[in-house]
Parts: sequence; structure tokens; C-alpha cells
Amino acid sequence: MHNIKPIIATKSLCKSFFDGNECLPIINNIDFQMDLKETVAITGCSGSGKSTFLNLISGLEKPSSGIVYWNGIKVLSNKSKHFTKLRGKTLGFVFQSFNLIPELDAFENVRLAQRIIGKNSAEDKEKAREVIDKVGLSHRENHLSSQLSGGECQRIAIARAIVNNPRVVLADEPTGNLDQATAESILDLLFSLNHNEGTSLLLVTHNQSFAKECKRWLSMEHDGLVNA
Repeated sequence: MHNIKPIIATKSLCKSFFDGNECLPIINNIDFQMDLKETVAITGCSGSGKSTFLNLISGLEKPSSGIVYWNGIKVLSNKSKHFTKLRGKTLGFVFQSFNLIPELDAFENVRLAQRIIGKNSAEDKEKAREVIDKVGLSHRENHLSSQLSGGECQRIAIARAIVNNPRVVLADEPTGNLDQATAESILDLLFSLNHNEGTSLLLVTHNQSFAKECKRWLSMEHDGLVNA
């Protein structure tokens, strides 16, 4: 048998924050792994550490202890060009609050993900237009985020997350600010990327019906991640 490494893995992952002199553990000793092309949902009550877990996986936050691996490579949270390019190729992050830059139009918001890893060719610009078309918003690419609906902002956020062809999409409550019909269309888009492109999906959600659509459904508890 081939020894295929999980695309995402954590070993004894912990994260604590300090409130004055009090240490508040948020993530406690989590071992986790996710295979390429897999879909995994994580649910849990507010404050259970779901978003923190995604931030640790993505390298946006540094763990208090433990290790994160991307395709068997140990992740060191830093701002080096090598690390930034590795993250850009490995992960795409879809934020609940979209995190679009208000001063940039939809096209330039998507292009931002390319610019961060040094992609600025004519082919790169065409790729950005292709993914905007893929999310159905070619007619809105020159509009600012303030001129877009919530569903349109989230679609542009997804386009930005996938423009570098990441192997994994991390989606943090991507439908939390949307009505049910728009939320379902956003989830259909994310699952279509998994089916058609083989992109792994790690979905944090409060919606149990969405969680059931994933291959695995985990719950974030005080004792860590457990099967839901």
C-alpha cells in the first residue's frame, strides 16, 4: 500500500489565551487528520473554539503547543515568502464576515490572493476572471463590496479562496450571514468544488443539515473533537 499523507493533520494541538493572570484553554490536545478530496464538518456551541481551530490550521494563529502539518510538512507560523506561498497553494480561507477590502472592486479583491503570493501575469488576471465567472458574478466584477449583496460578497470571498487552486478550502460559517436560499446556493458551490475539482472542504457550521452533507461530521467539545 502507498503511504499517503493526510492533507491536513494536527498533533496534540493546544491554544490558550490569558485574561489578566488567568489562563483560558480554548483548544485542548486535538489530534486531527483530513484526507485529500475529503469533506469534514465541525459543529459546536459558540465559544467552543471552532474558529480558533481553523485559524491554527491555517497558520493565522500560533498554537500554544502542538503541531500542524500540511501534506506531511510541519507548519511554522511566520511571514516568510516561502510560508506565504505554501499557504496560498495549500489553503483557501472563506471567512464568515467575507473580509473583503472595501476600497477594492470584486475583481481586485480576488486578485489580492494572487498578489500575496506574487502572481501578477496576464494569465493570472485571466484566472481571476475565470473564478469570478465560476461563482456567477462576471457582471459584478467591477463593483465595490458595498454595492454587492451578502450572497454576492460571499461568492467573491469564495472566488478569492479558490483562485490559487488550493488543495483545501477552510470555510468558517460561510453561510452565517445569509438567508436560507442563498446559504444553500453557497454550500452547493463549495460542494461542487469538491466533486468537480477534488478540493478538500473543512466546513465550520451551526447548520446540522449542512454538516450531514459532509463525509465526516465532528463536534467541538471541551474534550476536543468527537464524532457527531
